[in-house]
Amino acid sequence: MNEAMILAAEGGTNPIIPNGWEILVVAISFAILMYIVVKKVVPAFEKIYAERTEAIEGGIAKAEEAQAEATAALEEYKQQLTDARTEANRIREEARSEGARILADLKDKAANESARITEQAHAQIEAERASAVASLRSEVGSLATELAGRIVGESLNDDERSARVVDRFLADLESENENAGAAK
Repeated sequence: MNEAMILAAEGGTNPIIPNGWEILVVAISFAILMYIVVKKVVPAFEKIYAERTEAIEGGIAKAEEAQAEATAALEEYKQQLTDARTEANRIREEARSEGARILADLKDKAANESARITEQAHAQIEAERASAVASLRSEVGSLATELAGRIVGESLNDDERSARVVDRFLADLESENENAGAAK
């Protein structure tokens, strides 16, 4: 290897420094390649980069828009739910008050009906008692007249006289009942 260097050094060409024509050809080729890259390749890459950037930004914008719509829909749903709960509470309260009013009306009707039935029962009892008293008076009167007629020995068929005897007998009987009731 040393010999090749020595020969090259003797020929006057330095192997480290390239030939001038080679440098010129490489520089021109590099300039042409650089021109093609700058004019054709870089714009294509930039176009693809811009399209991807737009697609990503568009996707982000669409995602933000969808998020905003979802948030708005959620707020609307929450508002509707709140309104529905409020309406349900209002309806429930109305039903309770209506039920209480109906219950009060039914209690009033029942109390009125009970009072009416009790009043009718008292009137009926009073009528039956009056009828029983009248019936007893006539029977007691006829029995008393007949008994008095047997005791006295004469007939007491005279209506006026028998009515006086019956009234006096019943009055005595009532006064005895009152005295016995007061003694208890």
